[in-house]
Amino acid sequence: MKCNLCGGQVVDREVSYTIEFKERLHIIEHVPARECLQCGERLYSPKTIEKIQKAIWQSRKPDRYIETPVIDYVSIG
Repeated sequence: MKCNLCGGQVVDREVSYTIEFKERLHIIEHVPARECLQCGERLYSPKTIEKIQKAIWQSRKPDRYIETPVIDYVSIG
């Protein structure tokens, strides 16, 4: 399969999907996606997106927690 953006090769992969919802960062691991090897564009099936949205909207209990550093862009200078 070819990428619609750059024409690069697209492969099936498991990736991490990151989304901010209600001022909280959520990371969904092992998400099936198609990813362009050239530009990094990712494609997700409608079923995959629906499953992620349902987990986030229903406040599914996380499998684990991580500590995440935050840097304010304004403080970079």
